Order: sequence, then C-alpha cells, then structure tokens
Amino acid sequence: MTGPEPEARRALHELIALLQEVDERYLGDEWSAEAFGDLADGFRSVANTLEGGLVLAFDSDPERPFFRPIVTRTRKMLGDNPDALYYTAPVRADRTYRVTGNLAGCAYLSFTVETGSDEGGYSDETAGVLRDRDFDVAPDGGFEVFFGGPSRDRNWLGLARGASELIVRCYVEDAIPVAADPNRRVPLYIEPVEPIGPPAPWDDASVAAGLRRVTRFVRTRTLEQAKPGEREQPSWVSTTPNSFPPPELPGTFAFAAADAAYSMAPYLLAPDEALVMTGRWPVCVFASVSIWNRYLQTYDYAHRPVSRNRASTTLEADGSFRIVIAHEDPGIPNWIDTEGRAFGMVFWRFFLPEGNVETPQGTVVKVADFRG
Repeated sequence: MTGPEPEARRALHELIALLQEVDERYLGDEWSAEAFGDLADGFRSVANTLEGGLVLAFDSDPERPFFRPIVTRTRKMLGDNPDALYYTAPVRADRTYRVTGNLAGCAYLSFTVETGSDEGGYSDETAGVLRDRDFDVAPDGGFEVFFGGPSRDRNWLGLARGASELIVRCYVEDAIPVAADPNRRVPLYIEPVEPIGPPAPWDDASVAAGLRRVTRFVRTRTLEQAKPGEREQPSWVSTTPNSFPPPELPGTFAFAAADAAYSMAPYLLAPDEALVMTGRWPVCVFASVSIWNRYLQTYDYAHRPVSRNRASTTLEADGSFRIVIAHEDPGIPNWIDTEGRAFGMVFWRFFLPEGNVETPQGTVVKVADFRG
C-alpha cells in the first residue's frame, strides 16, 4: 500500500486493541470475572455493549438527531426493564429542538437530559426531567415539547451546560412484558428548530471519528467502571443477599429515572431454595420487580417469567403480594424464574409513589415447603 495509513484504519485498530484489553482485564481476574462463575455473561455483555456502541454512537449526530432504541430483547445493558421501551437522541446544549410524539398507551413517559455522554461517553449526571404530567397531551395521546433555547411557559425543558443526550423512558404496565414485542414502538420525532443542511459525505476522518466514539462507548462501560467491591453504592442498594433497603429516589444519579423510588439487592439461593418476597404495591403510576445478572442485563423475559408488575401479580386476599424467586416453578402464583442461576440482582421500581413505599421483605425457604 502506498501513501499514509488511513485514519479510519488506525481508529479500527484502536477498537480492536481495546477489545483485547477488555478480554484480558475486564473479563479476567482484575474484575473477578471467573470468580463469580458467570464468565459467559461477561462475554455476552461485552458483545451487547459493542453492538450498543455501533448502533448508538458510531454515527451519532446532535445536529441531526433521531431517536433510537437503547436496548432490545437481545441487546441488554445498563439495567434494562421488561416493562419499558427506552430511546435516546444526541443533543447540544446550544441548540433548540422540537419533539413530537404519542404516549401510545404508556403509563409513564419522561425525557431526561444527560450530561457528559457526548462522543460515546458515559453520563455523569441527570440534569433535568420532563414528565408526561408536565406537558400538554392531546386526547389521542399526541404531544409537542421543546428542549433548549429561550424559556417557554409550558412544554419545555432547558438544556444544561454539558447536555449531550435525551433519554426517553416509556413504561407500560401490562401482564405481558412490552419489551418482549419487537414490533411495539412509541412514536417519537426530534428535529432542530433552526434548519440544518445535510451532513458532509462520509470520509476517512468522519469514519475514524465514528469508530473512536464506539471505542469510548465500550471503554466507559467496561474498563472505566468500578471493580467489584470498589463502587460506592447509593443507600437504596444493598450488598446483603436477599435483604432489601428502603426504596428511595435516586436524585441526579446518572442514567437513573428521577421519579422512581428504587430498591436493589442481590439474591443468593441454593438449588433447593427460593426467595419469598412480600409487601404491598404502593399507589403510584408504575411498579415492578425484575432480576438481572451481574452485568445489569435482564434475564430472558421473552420466554420466561423473570419480572412482575402489578398487572402480572396475583394478590393475596388482604391485597398484599407474595412473589417467589426460584430455580423451578414452585406451583404457586407470581413465580420469577432464575434460569437456574444461584446469584443475581433483584431490582424494584416504583414510579411517582404517593407517600412512603413499603420496603419489600425477603425470606429464604426450602422449595419443598411449597409442595408439602
């Protein structure tokens, strides 16, 4: 080959080198990957993260944004949810955007402004939220809202300094997980208020820039994440298996929904054990519990019952619930399937709760106790 090496080739080699480093470090002893016995999950998580980088970051353009699904039933990361559809679009703090859409049957829809996630980066803060309760919605579910630019009396949210991304959370509380349906969509359209012409044709420099965004996307979600035991956990996260902390709002925690009271704890179960979780669903707009692996990926909600919301929970006579996490169907209502995994994460969400949320209680029992 004659002439200088293409910048795109150098960028591709950087991505390949990063994947090699991820293999050696993130999927190695440094992150205790093999010690947890879930190395296959680690490789799958890296594959999903790489797919996410290619889909979401490679051709990201805040001048000409459009909404893309963040996760799917096969691309899982960042603590996805069977009952939600998530979308993202890149933005710039010095631009004004018009968004039109439709609630499409959602129990809750919100836009959050993330900062620091430009060029494939990882959000460092949630810097604003606009809920469906905060803007005008037509009888058919349609709406129009604005982001950035001069302040408006209604249907508007400012873009803070460093604003880089809009994330849309669309929660649907049905008996069948909405995310399991590949054809389910929430219509959303974003456009800059000031006209923007077409982009320049792709060239060596722009392809290289896209590949480097992918590299940063993968790096910030693997090697730049805290190692096991080193992350300072928020108060709503328990490190004690099978014991849940009081649900709390997350504040400005990055990539978190400001309106949701969260509670999370690991479960740890022997082959003949089950975790019985009891409590009462609060008055709120949405509530659910789901389970993840250590890499914050939901289990297979398309083919197994790995979550429960209020629509898919059978209540006791007194209105309380009893939800059972077990390796096999115990033969009673509200089973959550572990897929045979002895260890995982249990995550509770309660959106816009009224008053205090009752803390779910967990008790480990023998599966034989259910079968008499």
